[in-house]
Amino acid sequence: MSRFRTLGGLALLAGLVSLAVHWDFPLCPMASSFGVPCPGCGLTRATLALLRGDVHGALHFHPLVWLLTPLFVLFAASGLVELLRAPRSEPWRASPIRFRGPVFNVLAAAVLALTLGVWGLRFAGFFGGPAPVTSLGAWLVTRR
Repeated sequence: MSRFRTLGGLALLAGLVSLAVHWDFPLCPMASSFGVPCPGCGLTRATLALLRGDVHGALHFHPLVWLLTPLFVLFAASGLVELLRAPRSEPWRASPIRFRGPVFNVLAAAVLALTLGVWGLRFAGFFGGPAPVTSLGAWLVTRR
């Protein structure tokens, strides 16, 4: 029963995020609080542009959309698979979906370094400059 409750909570969360995207609500805590883009700012807009087939627009919103969006989908899908799997009778057995080990650690560090590097370069004006952000206060003013 808790599995269905978890799935229901995830569906509710997905619905709320969809509404927030539809209303252009500032989802990024760093951007909405401080008005400064975070390393992932622009990824939601880039992913939506990519889904519409606008590759140029997607790369404008975030140049690493081609890497970070598939990674996010992979991690989310693996978590969902783990959630939906039947409980194991042998809890000591390792899951077939594993994101750990030295190779994974090196790849994760490389992705982190690349993401932070692009973030810094965007502040310097490269890759379309810093992502445009809306603070929560500015969003509230435009909604009146």
